[in-house]
Amino acid sequence: MASDRNVLKTDNRETERKEVRLSVRAFVEFLLRSGDLDSRRGGWADREAMQAGARIHRKIQRSRGSEYHAEVPLSWIKEYPAYRFVLEGRADGIYSHDGIPVIEEIKGVYGDIQKLNDPMPVHLAQARCYAWIYASLHDCAIMQICMTYVQMETEETRQFRSEVSFMELEEWFLSLIDEYRPWADFTVEWEKIRNLSLSGLAFPFPYRPGQQKLTADIYRTIMRKKQVFVQAPTGVGKTISAVYPAVRALGEGLASRVFYLTARTITRTVAEDTLRILKNKGMACKCLTLTAKEKICIGGGVCDPSECPYARGHFDRVNRVLYEVLRSCDHWNREFVQGMAEQGKVCPYELQSDLAFFSDVVIGDYNYAFDPSARLRQFFGDSHKKTDVIFLIDEAHNLVERGRDMFSADLYREEFLSLHRMMMKEAGQECRKIAGALRKCGKILLQYRKSADGCTKYSSITDLHLSLLTLSGFIEDYLSETGNSPVREQMLAFYFRINAFLSVCEMLDERYIIYGFPVGRNDFFLKLFCVDPSSGMQEVLDKGRSAVFFSATLVPVRYFQRLLSSRGDEDYAISVPSPFPVENRCYLIGGDVSTKYSRRNREEYEKIAAYIQKAVSCKDGNYMVYFPSYQVLEDVYDACVKAGYNMRILKQSRDMCEEERESFLRAFSCSSKDTLVGFGVMGGVFAEGIDLRGDRLIGVIVVGTGLPQVQEERELLREYYGKDGFAYAYRNPGMNKVLQAAGRVIRTENDKGWILLLDERFLYSEYNGTFPPSWEDRKVCTLETVQEEIEAFWTGK
Repeated sequence: MASDRNVLKTDNRETERKEVRLSVRAFVEFLLRSGDLDSRRGGWADREAMQAGARIHRKIQRSRGSEYHAEVPLSWIKEYPAYRFVLEGRADGIYSHDGIPVIEEIKGVYGDIQKLNDPMPVHLAQARCYAWIYASLHDCAIMQICMTYVQMETEETRQFRSEVSFMELEEWFLSLIDEYRPWADFTVEWEKIRNLSLSGLAFPFPYRPGQQKLTADIYRTIMRKKQVFVQAPTGVGKTISAVYPAVRALGEGLASRVFYLTARTITRTVAEDTLRILKNKGMACKCLTLTAKEKICIGGGVCDPSECPYARGHFDRVNRVLYEVLRSCDHWNREFVQGMAEQGKVCPYELQSDLAFFSDVVIGDYNYAFDPSARLRQFFGDSHKKTDVIFLIDEAHNLVERGRDMFSADLYREEFLSLHRMMMKEAGQECRKIAGALRKCGKILLQYRKSADGCTKYSSITDLHLSLLTLSGFIEDYLSETGNSPVREQMLAFYFRINAFLSVCEMLDERYIIYGFPVGRNDFFLKLFCVDPSSGMQEVLDKGRSAVFFSATLVPVRYFQRLLSSRGDEDYAISVPSPFPVENRCYLIGGDVSTKYSRRNREEYEKIAAYIQKAVSCKDGNYMVYFPSYQVLEDVYDACVKAGYNMRILKQSRDMCEEERESFLRAFSCSSKDTLVGFGVMGGVFAEGIDLRGDRLIGVIVVGTGLPQVQEERELLREYYGKDGFAYAYRNPGMNKVLQAAGRVIRTENDKGWILLLDERFLYSEYNGTFPPSWEDRKVCTLETVQEEIEAFWTGK
């Protein structure tokens, strides 16, 4: 389509020489991995510190003297007929010893450094690559390599030195280059196929009103390396409007891959369906859907090579299986990855992580990009590494609370006491060391408990931090040297817990509140609470090229921009009007009722029940009513029963199993010949993510403003944000739940229905800015006039 090509111009890059770039670290880790996959062991290679490690690096580098050159960039280029291969990285240090150049690699670790008898093979290989590159550039016949390991807590160092000739280095290095050649060839060949398929790819549907402009705006955002927040009502076609310009930009060489991130399985399915539509139109893209470890595992859940055949020898087989997968098909979902992993006897979870590197589009949960303990390390783990990925972030309204959770961590004192009791029953020096460290951490937490006056804030937890570092090192040594034992599973889980806590300790700044409070008779809860996740989010987003946040409920947009981005006024914001006929929907606010705690009484519940009865009696069909809590739901239900209202009610309960949820939704699978009313709670499984189109749902009532319950964290947020405190802690999160629930009706251009909000607070001036622009024609009604308003809507009068 000509209009598409005017908006999404295709660069002619045929004259540019294609480059395949790879970091030295990724190069050696990919080619030289071998042996078992074993999550029971800490693993020296994976225990390098993050920010603390960087500080140790700088400290050692500064101590080396004026002749020492730190962070030296090195690169090597190999010209092939179809492309240029570039291997690059930074040597930690280069200096001269007795006239011979020395390459130093510094690695920070936590365990007992004296138990490390040799450098890790991948660490040594990384240094050898730097040594060969340096030697080839400076005509050096001999090079020395110094591997320096530093214990993160004590700063004790241990060095391994070796000397190697240029000829030996060259033979070793070039053999690795030859081994990687098929992978580079594949990358270039596939990218050519992909880009050719995308160069003329047209938008697959007729544009809805406002959709072509939205698509163009997203493309320009990507082209300009910006971030955009898109507020667009359901039915506009947000997914295709974001995916289409992103893959077109991919084909034009503006990015290497697209990450489609979301919070729910249903929206991942929508993204997969969208990509299939584009594939049917001629697009060639390799697409991967990431699956959580507990869902994709086929070996029992624990990566123990003594028990799991897929973990035993995994790294010896995985590259062969990976190459087969790359050649087999272009769409890799859970079932396909599991099948290939089972056939090749490798871990499916690790296989999908490798596949991400060769994917054009990666679909998955937010945590694969943002969660410090779960993010894909090859893209987002290196604090210095920048990529050119495009982030498409669906359901972005969920990311504020998810972001706080991902960048926060907590501990209970009882966890230490329980494990200490277990370790006291175990024999051996390692167990005694762990028991002593556990006792020390428990004593520190006991002091916190004694000084606490209710919920108490702390300015520093340095004493606990240092003790946890020591404990982590002891546990790592235990896990590395001890076979199966009764306490291993609990020890491993606890190890991950405290290391997640230590990771967050490295991030502590003014955006965090450290607080704790006594629990029961002896326990104490301590939390590192990330009140503002924008910095952690932006650190990841800055690794990419561009980010598109989109949702039907990104209002007020400044709230989301402030909490999900630290770029401020640099971010774009787009609000897309509803494309559907105004006469097909009706927005009403009942202002003569309230769910304030001071107003929650039998009289008010009877009034809400009367509102429901009058609203749904105007027309037979399916309706949903959403409440602020299960208690209010039950109280209003009792009022409806006592009044004898003639309607069939289905209730959501706290402990519904999957079968009961499916049964609930099946009742709404078609239009009803009588009146069916579903009672649910805001923020629950029936208030987001369900799609009841057409006559399956013709009216929604939302009872209350959805404000979160008053509790410690909400009050800390309120205090932190000052004059905006109530909005940030309560009003905005509450209205997000309200609008998500309201969005269950009017899903397509053919839907017709009404939305009724019941609470006087919706009429307060401070709530005006929390409604989307499409709600500007909302009307106020009362219990006496609501039936008249809805009947007028249905009759068109």
